[in-house]
Amino acid sequence: MTVRQRTGPPPTTGPAVDFTDFYQAHFHRLAVQLYAYLGDHAEAQDLTQEAFCRLLERWDRISAYDDPSAWVRRVAWNLATSRLRRVRTAVRHLARQREEHAPGPEPDRVALSRALATLPTNQRRAVVMHHLAHLSVAEIAAQVNAPEGTVRSWLSRGRAALATYFTERQEAHRA
Repeated sequence: MTVRQRTGPPPTTGPAVDFTDFYQAHFHRLAVQLYAYLGDHAEAQDLTQEAFCRLLERWDRISAYDDPSAWVRRVAWNLATSRLRRVRTAVRHLARQREEHAPGPEPDRVALSRALATLPTNQRRAVVMHHLAHLSVAEIAAQVNAPEGTVRSWLSRGRAALATYFTERQEAHRA
């Protein structure tokens, strides 16, 4: 992705200032959500940047929304979900091409990403949005277009699965 340098003095009013403020206020938080979901920091930043580029193209219209952050978050999550699908397809294809097993790294700093990766997509998304992005159940429900009760169910099941995952891992480590 090419970044263009501004040739003149920075604007002091107008949509560019609003977008810059919005970007600075929301980029990091959204990138952290996608990192937890994807487990790849660089990919999370790239997809977050892509979502903000798409937002910038439509900023005059989207900035008038009640919550433009919901729009950019939805775009970023859609990009991340598409990316995961492409990666899974590529992995399946490569697995069919050759049967080679490489041991994966086991550092503690990726333990949560590994645990999250074991969850079904809806549970993983709900857990990341609620516990890492600090969104309420209502906000998550609106974001994913699901009833609040369903989101609460995903959260409950996701937490239970994570607890089981870490308990089993801890017991295996002790043995």
